[in-house]
Amino acid sequence: MIVRSVALAAALAAGAPGLALAQQKLKVAAVYTVPFEQQWVGRIHKALKAAEARGEIEYTATENVANADYERVMREYAQAGNQLIFGEVFGVEAAARKVAKDFPKTAFVMGSSLKPQAPNFSVFDNYIQEPAYLSGMVAGGMTKTNKIGMVGGFPIPEVNRLMNAFMAGAKEVNPKVEFSVSFINSWFDPPKAKEAAFAMIDKGADVMYAERFGVSDAAKERGKLAIGNVINTQDKYPDTVVASALWNFEPSADRAIKLVKEGKFTAEDYGQFSTMKYKGSELAPLGTFEPKVPADIVAKVKARQADILSGKFTVKVDDSQPKSTAR
Repeated sequence: MIVRSVALAAALAAGAPGLALAQQKLKVAAVYTVPFEQQWVGRIHKALKAAEARGEIEYTATENVANADYERVMREYAQAGNQLIFGEVFGVEAAARKVAKDFPKTAFVMGSSLKPQAPNFSVFDNYIQEPAYLSGMVAGGMTKTNKIGMVGGFPIPEVNRLMNAFMAGAKEVNPKVEFSVSFINSWFDPPKAKEAAFAMIDKGADVMYAERFGVSDAAKERGKLAIGNVINTQDKYPDTVVASALWNFEPSADRAIKLVKEGKFTAEDYGQFSTMKYKGSELAPLGTFEPKVPADIVAKVKARQADILSGKFTVKVDDSQPKSTAR
């Protein structure tokens, strides 16, 4: 017992990132630039709230943080003794990485397009291109006009790869399908996304890819269909949202929490933990559309999903900006 205590004291003195006694709750914080209700951040928040409910962590978070204030809030959380900090730093990369350098004993797990930064800055991304591909297959089988509208936030890799995967999936089952693609240059502006969707519906789109909030509202008002992204909103749109590509952040969050508690946290890329193999993503159940999606499409989706999980089929990661193909 004495040897163990001495070893623990030595480890604490050495300042291993996030080292904590197993029986203690880990102090975890998060800094978000958008509201909790936004899809992407909502999934991170959900996973951390689940860990909090299990009694594993003490969790605090701040939403709607402006880019200009991000470094200050992130720094304050580190100074307050939080051992693990989550967030998304796409617009504040340099500032966030500077804070991480200033607090080498704190573990950071941040949404980022860049690489990890040793020793304590890990990155993650929503690599859910696999269920996005499957949802595209559903869309391709449901369109009657062969015109699909797609409204995204910004044309960055995190959005582009999902759109491109969706388009490839739709083309697999319906080579005739055409796409209208638009970006609203905002992460959270439902009215703007809704207007963009209306414009596409007016040009014949009967299925909408709802990468942003607001698109499903437009589809509902016009009696069209929608495909969800990141979260499942079919309960709110039972006659509109056919399928959704879901992101589950739990595998990533739980891994980081476990490593920090064990004193084994290092800078790494958590991207793989968002794939279907690790249960980091999935195609939502068809629910109310179970009897409405053609049986042959359902069979093709199930077969392709099995191929993905077995490693027989790999969804291409294409980060290039998707283009409209509609004439």
